[in-house]
Amino acid sequence: MTFPLSKILRDQRDLLLFRPFKPAISEHWPAYLAWGLFTAWLAGVGRYWDHPDARWWQYAGLGSVAYVFVLALFLWVIVAPLRPRNWSFVGVLIFVTMTSLPALLYAIPVEMFMSMENAQGANVIFLAVVATWRVGLLIAFLRRGAGLTRVGVAVATLLPLTIIVTALVVLNLENAVFEIMGGNMQQTQNDTAYAILMLISFFSVLASPVVLIAYGIMVYRVWKRPAS
Repeated sequence: MTFPLSKILRDQRDLLLFRPFKPAISEHWPAYLAWGLFTAWLAGVGRYWDHPDARWWQYAGLGSVAYVFVLALFLWVIVAPLRPRNWSFVGVLIFVTMTSLPALLYAIPVEMFMSMENAQGANVIFLAVVATWRVGLLIAFLRRGAGLTRVGVAVATLLPLTIIVTALVVLNLENAVFEIMGGNMQQTQNDTAYAILMLISFFSVLASPVVLIAYGIMVYRVWKRPAS
């Protein structure tokens, strides 16, 4: 079996441009997964190549490779109770890995040729572009690939995001607030992005109970309805 690189590259392009396409996953899923893991590794290396305090496994891109497996499992488990069509862990994993390329924006070392203030602004723009792009790709995947309704897409998109952000808040907010109040935080090019993330975290904590209740109602209705 030959490696269908040209087909995968076309599908990668169409995915990132939100174009409809039919990937040959049933016949060539190992090739799609290999390409996706390569892009995830490349994005991971690019994310930390100029970071002064990264660990060796972050420099090696291993953190990003592990991350896509965890995220794919998380999405697969959350969406599965909504009975999406063609829903498999391998399919979700391939999708997650193939959304890695936009993160190459983080590899641009803006702090090397910009002032601290401008570097902060650039990193905020990168953060917004990558986050919005990936959320848009998830919405398209849930709508076209999984066949969820518009309400189902909205809930299935918001729930993982609010859970992830809320969990990060629970794990890290106490230390972050302590450092801010104690005046121990050093200025970096990511400070503005961190402030925006804290604002997003605040609203995510407030929204998570509402989204969770909506998710529970949807799951109940889906499983109450006879399977087609």
